Amino acid sequence: MAYSSRSSRRAALLAGGVAVLGLLTACGNDGAHSGPQKVSGTAGPATETAKDPAPSSASAGAATPGGSKSASAPAAATSSGAGTGTGTGTGTGTGSKTSAGGRCHTSELRASVGRNNPGAGQENFPVVLTNKSARTCTLHGYPGAAFVNASGGQVGPDPKRSSGSPVTVTLKPGQSAWAGLTFSNPEVSGANTATPAALLVTPPDERDQLKVAWTAGPVPVSGNSSSAFLSVFSPGTGA
Repeated sequence: MAYSSRSSRRAALLAGGVAVLGLLTACGNDGAHSGPQKVSGTAGPATETAKDPAPSSASAGAATPGGSKSASAPAAATSSGAGTGTGTGTGTGTGSKTSAGGRCHTSELRASVGRNNPGAGQENFPVVLTNKSARTCTLHGYPGAAFVNASGGQVGPDPKRSSGSPVTVTLKPGQSAWAGLTFSNPEVSGANTATPAALLVTPPDERDQLKVAWTAGPVPVSGNSSSAFLSVFSPGTGA
């Protein structure tokens, strides 16, 4: 019985030691060496880099290399260098060359037809323009001309231009220039004729006309050798 009591006490002491050891081990596991805990909401490593914003488009109308927009230049206005007779005369000048004072305008001129100087079956009349203004002006090229009847209707075709080299003629107030008007004598050529009431004359590079009474008789209007011809202006009256 005494042995049993000692054995029971030893077993109790052993059990108590094991309990104390287990308690110390449990306390140690609660310290700084515990495993990491997962916390919800923690950001992970970035997987995309920040992107630059897309470049804005060029403003409307801005010039860009190879772009389809471009400023359109207004078309530069051009001159043919020849006036017209507004339905009754031919083209007049052959250029716009002028010297100081500028070209002579129709309103600054007076027109006349000089005396006939016939020869070799031809009728030759000087068509004269005189500067009636108070300024110096110029003429360059051919006049326009057309024969008309008393009602103003054109008689015959427009005169053609004969070959020549236009020069600039400077007219001081009161000075004149002349251009030759030539056609075949109808009695020689056998052309059909009409007798005009007037000759309309258009200065070079002008549109307004000057009217001159025609007193030289019939002119060819159709048939053989019915064309009239005009020469370039030269200084003087052609007399």
